[in-house]
Amino acid sequence: MAKVIRVNMAEKTVTVGPVPEQYAAFGGRALTSRVVYEEVPANCHPLGPFNKIVIAPGVLAGTAAPSSGRISVGGKSPLTGGIKESNAGTPVAQKLGRLQIKMIVIEGQAPEGSYLLKVDKDGAELLPADDLKGKSTREINKALFAKYGKKVGIMTTGVAGDYKMSMAGICFNDTEGRASRYSGRGGLGAVLGSKGLKAMVVDDEGAPGVAIKDLELFKRGQKKVVEAIRSHDVTKPGGALNTFGTAVLVNILNEAGGYPTRNFSSGQFEGASKTGGEAILEAVKTRNGGMTGHGCHPGCIIRCSNVYPNPDGSELTSCVEYESTWALGANCGIDNLDTIAKLVDQCNEIGLDTIEAGVTIGVAMEAGIIPFGDGAGAIRLLEEIRQGTPLGRILGNGAWFTGKAYGLTRVPVVKRQGMPAYEPRAVKGIGVTYITSPMGADHTAGYTIAPEILAVGGKADPLSPAGKVDLSRSFQAATAFIDATGYCLFIAFPVLDIPAGMEGMVETMNGVLGTNWTTDDVGKLGLETLKLEWQFNKKAGFTREDDRPPEYMRYEKLPPHNQVFDIPDEELDKIWAGFEA
Repeated sequence: MAKVIRVNMAEKTVTVGPVPEQYAAFGGRALTSRVVYEEVPANCHPLGPFNKIVIAPGVLAGTAAPSSGRISVGGKSPLTGGIKESNAGTPVAQKLGRLQIKMIVIEGQAPEGSYLLKVDKDGAELLPADDLKGKSTREINKALFAKYGKKVGIMTTGVAGDYKMSMAGICFNDTEGRASRYSGRGGLGAVLGSKGLKAMVVDDEGAPGVAIKDLELFKRGQKKVVEAIRSHDVTKPGGALNTFGTAVLVNILNEAGGYPTRNFSSGQFEGASKTGGEAILEAVKTRNGGMTGHGCHPGCIIRCSNVYPNPDGSELTSCVEYESTWALGANCGIDNLDTIAKLVDQCNEIGLDTIEAGVTIGVAMEAGIIPFGDGAGAIRLLEEIRQGTPLGRILGNGAWFTGKAYGLTRVPVVKRQGMPAYEPRAVKGIGVTYITSPMGADHTAGYTIAPEILAVGGKADPLSPAGKVDLSRSFQAATAFIDATGYCLFIAFPVLDIPAGMEGMVETMNGVLGTNWTTDDVGKLGLETLKLEWQFNKKAGFTREDDRPPEYMRYEKLPPHNQVFDIPDEELDKIWAGFEA
């Protein structure tokens, strides 16, 4: 029977109970956002006692569905001040799924000390963990695997979470146990730090497995999804993502003039070819170390992750993603891939969202703290964060906070969250997603890059404002559904182009849940989640004026296309028409 675990940090109690009926058909983001909406006061302080952290594997996590090891973490964001869901691919999701744990709710605050939550087939217990505080995530994982065995799953925060910094992420282990898979966005690691929960260990030995209500239907859908993934050029074995990783997009976006460079002052980076997926693959080949085609969790058949090697072939870090090589590379004017990989590794160890970290360093460079292109200086700035110095405390609270401290106007944020690696003035649909998503600037909230740049699911002119509000709305709705399933967001590529893939996705969900959804329900169910998120933000004090681009993007033309963001405010305001009802 599926279970809910509630942990009261103030009372140091753990209770295990049945899943309420209203949550039976939900998982992942659909579940975290509902619980946050219903249980967290929208006007509470994100780091105060009334916020909660909700951890929920996707519905399919722990099943044989391909690439379905995603886990969602939800709460009120200390970065945006609104609702937040951030997800990661990790064996932890699958272990919780096999243990039939629907969600874990962390509430209250420990009056002192740090704690670890141990979860297994018999329930859960809180244990003292003061010895883990102040350690790197790598050190924490090493200690916990040594104590509990190599087969457990681990969630933790780094020192950024201890400091309650607004760019602190929540770290999960990958397939080989690295502390490298992040629910990074929104500062939820700071919320976990404020509660005194340092880590979680999940042991699924003897787990009953996921209860599937219609196994034949599930298998039929599973087969369709596998065939769609394995036949699509983007996701198939030997395809773009499998061969080059997500950083295959570096040269593609750079050529399109939509690759943000030097704090979003240009759309092209002269060092793109040195820092993209092709360069990562070349390093792996010539250094005889590392790998591409790596999976972040068992059962992934897309395998877009990588392990980046040192010059001598030994492991430097995992993983140099597209967003990470951009944020810590082009956005900072750094074109040395080894330096970028070292910065990624620092973020992993400290417990930082690489996107927010890179955007923040870009803003710091704009402020003149260090010059653009100064890789050694960027490493020093991350060390300031690690040490919790006064400068480190400013930087650790993100790009908006840093820009405010230094009196800057070019600060690329929406709802105080740093923009990811697609320039809104050159790729306008993703700009609408950044601006209107309840999550703040977040490309994964509605990935219109698929049709705008990659011609997946149709072709849309990235420079044209026409139709981009409707495009973003439909992608945000579909994404909210996918974020509930446990599937990797990259299955969107094959399911957009291959109708049987979309059918299979829905059939696997119906097979597990016993529901009767059709493909027409994908957008409808996604909009239900978005409406709750929008309403939470409204109660938190958000208005239409929060759904706006940074002012400078309205008048500062972006090279090479010399475009501004020209979708009118009144068009942006139409995206959530009817949500107030």
